[in-house]
Amino acid sequence: APALMPAAVMGASTQAMAQDDDPIKVGILHSLSGTMAISETVLKDTVEMLIEQQNDAGGLLGRQLEAVVVDPASNWPLFAERARELLAQEEVDVIFGNWTSVSRKAVLPVVEELNGLLFYPVQYEGEESSENVFYT
Repeated sequence: APALMPAAVMGASTQAMAQDDDPIKVGILHSLSGTMAISETVLKDTVEMLIEQQNDAGGLLGRQLEAVVVDPASNWPLFAERARELLAQEEVDVIFGNWTSVSRKAVLPVVEELNGLLFYPVQYEGEESSENVFYT
């Protein structure tokens, strides 16, 4: 997992390279409330820990990483809204998130429309492929 963070952010949008002084924004899209919080909160904590470790090692490409955390509250339609918020308003360079197939499917059209990059941390059922999703 530690090697995944630099690879993910380096593969993020060219926006990450646009401003040398700006941090590289990493969106975290995991439920912190609702029924899925018990499974997803630890994933949010893990991504934040990896960001901290990378920053302690000097950052990435000479820049610090910045976590931008949102709570889709275990609500599948809210996942899409929060993904749009991360990409369009917060202008994150990459998103780590989703724990269920239904949440990933809710987010997929938004990520594709806004040409974002999503890292999905769970095995999945297949029969879906997108240039905007890294299926781990």
